[in-house]
Amino acid sequence: MIRFALALCAATALCAAANARTLAVAPGPDAQERIQTALLDAKPGDVVALAAGRYDLTDGLSLDVDGVTVKGAGPDRTILSFKGQKGAGEGLLVTSDKVTVRDLAVEDTRGDGVKSKGSDQISFLNVRVEWTGGPKETNGAYGVYPVSSSNVLIDQVVVRGASDAGIYVGQSKNIVVKRSRAEFNVAGIEIENSMNADVFDNVATHNAGGILVFDLPNLPVMGGHSHRVFRNQVVDNDTQNFAPKGNIVANVPTGTGVMIMANRDVHVFENVIDGNKSAAVMLVAYVQKFDDKTYNPLLRDVVVRDNRIGRNAWDPQFAGGPIVKAMLGGAVPPIMWDGVTAYPGIADTVKVRITDGPILNLNLPAPGELEKARPVVAKTIGDVQVAEPKAVVLPKPQADLGA
Repeated sequence: MIRFALALCAATALCAAANARTLAVAPGPDAQERIQTALLDAKPGDVVALAAGRYDLTDGLSLDVDGVTVKGAGPDRTILSFKGQKGAGEGLLVTSDKVTVRDLAVEDTRGDGVKSKGSDQISFLNVRVEWTGGPKETNGAYGVYPVSSSNVLIDQVVVRGASDAGIYVGQSKNIVVKRSRAEFNVAGIEIENSMNADVFDNVATHNAGGILVFDLPNLPVMGGHSHRVFRNQVVDNDTQNFAPKGNIVANVPTGTGVMIMANRDVHVFENVIDGNKSAAVMLVAYVQKFDDKTYNPLLRDVVVRDNRIGRNAWDPQFAGGPIVKAMLGGAVPPIMWDGVTAYPGIADTVKVRITDGPILNLNLPAPGELEKARPVVAKTIGDVQVAEPKAVVLPKPQADLGA
């Protein structure tokens, strides 16, 4: 019986819970070594507890042990400062499963702030990532950055100053981003080449672009789809785009609220969208050349409904914006769709349903052909019902972390 109990313990999480330890680390001159040692020594179920204080670090940290919680005393009390970082890597890189990073701040990394790669059940809770010198092209690209991950929870996260995206989820599936704040980044929140994301109850403000949902070619994971963007405050996105030249987000017009590009089954609803000078919502095809034969550059099954649209689009910064403004007599509708419905070799039907008019339909014959625009303003576009994606459900106990 004892042997059976021991075998059962070893085969389940009960063993890890029973033997869980707290590995405490306090600030000090050798904090770099002590934190990394705790991350290396941790076992499933352990908590690496970082006491309140400032940790001056010169290199990135990494965790590759399943079932570990990295916990501080709060994002304004436990501060991991990478201002003296010698390499160009992440502040913290997680490559294991069932990991929670919570209640701490990461500042001034040379690369990304906090990144997970290939992780399942990864949670970022009550975390702040910030570049304290304000928006700069030399800041790290991403603040909180799960990539190639599944069952992602981002809750009560704050990111400021990322030169690409503050909260970025790429090539991942089953994603919840909620109750978070992204400001003074190029892109506030970005979902890219991912499947099944719920983005809700967030604030995206003072970025170049507030919330982006993209699908790009030539990536290991293709065919992003099934996202709900709802109950967010997407307001006053007015920071000049400071992305390094060549980055895809360098093309995001300053003053964009929500931008959907080349994705499928995206529903944008019940958001407050106000104070974005280029557009409240932009729906566009991918305009750059590509050689990926599996890639569809067009939008499909996109719905924009029941949003509270304030003053937007008074000074459009997108290519051809001033010309379109002049053509329309100086008043540009807050929602803009490029109107592209066909692409050589692509058989998919483009379905777009927008009820938050007025809407500017550029009626472009092909992506990016602005010189051939035939702009029309409509109250609504599309009368075909498009089923809303199902709510994202995270595994327990991960789902309870964000309750």
